[in-house]
Amino acid sequence: MPSALSVIELTQKLLAFDTINPPGNEEECLLWLRDYLQTQGFEVSEHPFGENRMNLIARLKGSKSGAPLAFSGHLDTVPLGNAPWKYPPFGGDIVDGKLFGRGSSDMKAAVAAFIVACIDQRAAISAGTGVVLLLTGGEETGCDGARALISYLSVDLPRPAAVIVGEATGNYPVIGHKGALWLRCETQGKTAHGAMPELGINAIYLAADAIGKIRSFELGPPHPLMKKPTLNVGTVRGGLNINSVPDRASFDVDLRTDPTLAHTALITRLQCHLSDAVTITTLVDLPAVLTNSLHPWIQQVIAACQSLHDKPISPRIVPYFTDAAVLLNAVGNPPCVILGPGEPSMAHQTDEYCEVQRLTECVALYQRLIVEFSKPL
Repeated sequence: MPSALSVIELTQKLLAFDTINPPGNEEECLLWLRDYLQTQGFEVSEHPFGENRMNLIARLKGSKSGAPLAFSGHLDTVPLGNAPWKYPPFGGDIVDGKLFGRGSSDMKAAVAAFIVACIDQRAAISAGTGVVLLLTGGEETGCDGARALISYLSVDLPRPAAVIVGEATGNYPVIGHKGALWLRCETQGKTAHGAMPELGINAIYLAADAIGKIRSFELGPPHPLMKKPTLNVGTVRGGLNINSVPDRASFDVDLRTDPTLAHTALITRLQCHLSDAVTITTLVDLPAVLTNSLHPWIQQVIAACQSLHDKPISPRIVPYFTDAAVLLNAVGNPPCVILGPGEPSMAHQTDEYCEVQRLTECVALYQRLIVEFSKPL
C-alpha cells in the first residue's frame, strides 16, 4: 500500500483544485480523491449528479456487526469575491502558521483531517463496525449534491450510528444549526409606456409594498438555543427598460428557522401576510438540525474536545446550514455533531485560511473519536 499523505499535503492537494460553485466542477477533485482513497484501502463508489459534478461514498469496513461512524464533508467552495487575494487561492501557502486557500476552512482541511484520521486508525476501524465517508459537491448552493445522493434509488446509503460533519467550528463541538428556507416572491402588473404610467400597473411598486410588509412578519418566538428566527430580503429584480412600466418584479427572501417552525406553515402564513398580489415559490427548503446535548455519544464528543478549550463546553449551534439538513433524515436520523478545524470567521472570506495547529489538533481529535466509537458508552 502506498504511503499516506500528511494532513497538510492532502489539504494542499485538495486546495489546488478549483471547485468554485457555481459551477462546481467537483468531478476532477473527487476522481483524484477516489483514486487516492482506493490506494489506502477504501471501497469507493462514485455518484455523478450533473456535468462535472460528483459525490463519493467511501467505506472502511469493520469486523463487528453494527452501524458505522460517518464523516460528512463537501468539496465545493464559494467564489473568490471581487477583492484581490494576497496569497494564491489555490496555492495552499503556509504563512505564520496559517494554511491559505479557498476552501481551507470551509471545508477541505476537515475532509483531509478525517481521511488522514481514518487511515491512521485503520486497525481500530477494522476491529469495530467501520467508517463511511460521505463526500459531496454542491453544498454551497443549497446541498444540491447531498439532495442528489439521496434521490438516487440505486445508491446504497449507509445507516450510521453517528455522524460528524466537518464544517468550520474551530474544533468546538456544535450540536445543530438553523434551518434555511429561501423563497422567491413575485409580483405581476401591467406594462405601459413610461410617459403614460397611469395606463399600467407597476410591478416594482407592488414588490416594494410587499417588502415593506415583510419587515413586520413575525416568524416565531426565540428558541432556547437557536435564539430568534431571522428573515432577510437578499435580492430584488424588476423592469426591462427605464421608459416602460414594469409588469413583473421579484425579490428573494432568506429565512433561518428552528426545529419548532414547520416550513409549510410558515409559507402559508407569509402568503396571507402578503396577500394574493404576491406569488411565492420555494427555492431551498432545509430543515433545522438539533441533537440532544445529553445523548451519550454527544457527551463523549464533548469530553474529547474539552482539552482544546479553556472554558467548559456548552451546547452551541451555528446559523449556517450543512449537508446534515438533507442527509440525516435519509440515513435514519442518527446523532450528529458539527466539528471541524476551520475558522468560522474565515468561511467565504478573502484570503481564507485554516490554522495549522487547529488542523493537526483535529486529526488527533478525530482519531480519538474513531477509537472510542466502538467502546461501550
